[in-house]
Amino acid sequence: MGAAVMVSATPIAGVSQIDTSVQGDARGSFARLFCERELADVIGTGRIVQINQSCTAAVGCVRGLHFQHAPHAEMKLVRCLKGRVWDVVADLRAGSPTFLRWHAQELSQHNARMLVIPQGCAHGFQVLEADSELLYLHTAFYAPQAEGGVRHDDPRLAIAWPLPISVLSPRDAAHPLLSPDFAGLLS
Repeated sequence: MGAAVMVSATPIAGVSQIDTSVQGDARGSFARLFCERELADVIGTGRIVQINQSCTAAVGCVRGLHFQHAPHAEMKLVRCLKGRVWDVVADLRAGSPTFLRWHAQELSQHNARMLVIPQGCAHGFQVLEADSELLYLHTAFYAPQAEGGVRHDDPRLAIAWPLPISVLSPRDAAHPLLSPDFAGLLS
């Protein structure tokens, strides 16, 4: 049983949308979540070293915006396994043509879509359906000393969240605003 993988560009340089087909029959469904060969152009020399899953209960909850500083910078591939989320990528890369721009898409269990977040971009999401679950594929191991974050309401990003924010962790609420002289993250 095959499943096609289609890669599309987004308005943010280096951020890709990956659509996969879901095959279904009387038994249920099947979808390929990852294929190194089919995604070689997206991942480049990186390799998936860690896979995480999150479940978020409350509609309106925001998680993020998160990233890891170099030399632990990571590419993430994010997919919604259950429910629906509004997934956001913010470009924080020094010298990027899309520096400080953001892009968002709905990811759901039904659209079989994955978003690729390159190194130097921050990631976050807002839950649109209760008990939504995300799967994250990472190209770098989690390094607590390299954690970084930007506030969800940073005026330099001006992200237009679709719902009022119902829940925000103390850690995410404490992320700093970007300083006026922020020139971007270096690789």
